[in-house]
Amino acid sequence: MGKFYFFLWLGWAYKLSLDSIVISILITSIITFLTYAKLGFVSLDQDVLNALFKVFKFYFSFVFSIILLVVLFRSIKYVFNKCIHGYELKLLSCDQQEIIENIGYGDLLRVWRKWIILLIWLVAICMIVTMFNFFNIYALYISLLLSGYISFVIMISKCKKIKVIRC
Repeated sequence: MGKFYFFLWLGWAYKLSLDSIVISILITSIITFLTYAKLGFVSLDQDVLNALFKVFKFYFSFVFSIILLVVLFRSIKYVFNKCIHGYELKLLSCDQQEIIENIGYGDLLRVWRKWIILLIWLVAICMIVTMFNFFNIYALYISLLLSGYISFVIMISKCKKIKVIRC
């Protein structure tokens, strides 16, 4: 069962990281390009490149913060109905009698709300332990990834709409 939790978390962390970083880079690149276009496509010398890099760096953390929340909601859908080391995570219907095979985002709202509150508490505990020494979006992201593992273990054991079955 330990391998199941680890590889469930690893797949979730990979998808969360890849999606949030790639989407943030794309959006930030568009913002940087639009900034360059607004300048009138001046010639690219070292000063202009440094300025564009600073614009990219500034907007990346802001865009990453917003995209991370969106991807966090989307990522929970992909942990269900995948066989991992002989176990599979299933989402149950509201009456908790039947398994939902085709999960929509509307089916996830109750589970996601519980999960996000649990993640907030776990990340807060993680940030308190580190004494807020390096509080920025990147430290928060690492805390989120670490808390994600614990949150899966707690949610699966406490949430009645989630069930682990053998596959």
